[in-house]
Amino acid sequence: MERIPLDMTEEVADARSENLPVLALESTIISHGMPYPENVETALRVEEIARQEGAVPATIAIIEGRLKVGLTHDDVDRIGRKGLEVAKASRRDIPLLVASNADGATTVAATMIIAALAGIRVFATGGIGGVHRGASTSFDISADLEELARTEVAVICAGVKSILDIGLTLEYLETRGVPVIGYKTDEMPAFYIPKSGFKLDLRVDSPDDIAEILHAQWSLGLGGGIVIAQPVQSELAMDEAIISKAIDSALSEADRQSIKGKDITPFLLAKISGITGGMSLKSNIALVENNVRLGAKTVTAYTALGR
Repeated sequence: MERIPLDMTEEVADARSENLPVLALESTIISHGMPYPENVETALRVEEIARQEGAVPATIAIIEGRLKVGLTHDDVDRIGRKGLEVAKASRRDIPLLVASNADGATTVAATMIIAALAGIRVFATGGIGGVHRGASTSFDISADLEELARTEVAVICAGVKSILDIGLTLEYLETRGVPVIGYKTDEMPAFYIPKSGFKLDLRVDSPDDIAEILHAQWSLGLGGGIVIAQPVQSELAMDEAIISKAIDSALSEADRQSIKGKDITPFLLAKISGITGGMSLKSNIALVENNVRLGAKTVTAYTALGR
């Protein structure tokens, strides 16, 4: 019996065998993060950005029970068209989806797991999950944080999604021993806006510096992941007052409708996009593209170390 039902595209498999830089990308952003067809267009565009920056893109998903590392255009379109009908897959969902030959769009946590199985060390996304507001009573904490504590994959992001409790998320990551590094910033980005008011202890200013830290973390046997937080470009950032009001309104609506768990993030992102007239979606797309550029440069620098 096959040990792991994992498939790589020819492009990814060739890159892995030749020790070329490969950058992991998630698929939840396709199914749950954006509307069709912008989701498909964005997914294909960020893959091309990775190639332009010298890395082979490996968008990750579960298709008919197979762990896919690298998607065809048909695979991307399939997930994009099905949208919210595709299961949002975190760690706990992977066995069920594999056993039932189902489709799954991978979250940060699931993407990290599958990337690690394929030997991929760097992953670029929009924002990571975290501690939800009101978690002191709901205990709603993203599985992304636990995965960062155990799986050796670096995550390039625009910080924690603005809908979350950024301060508590940073405290949780510190407790679990996960380094959080600001890229050209001393402050944790807040997804749609460059600053959150929460200072970071670690800062780097080049992909080469990131690569050296990744090598040090894993060669010392410390394990776990690393968060590299890059602010959204200032010209594409949201106005803080506008986005804060939109988030508060969306959270209130979610509370009225009793929306919780894995359904809440896609609901809030869609609601915020509607409230802001699509401005938040443009900012979201821009920060993803920016993170992919940094991710490609980082994995290229890490691969070049050859240690």
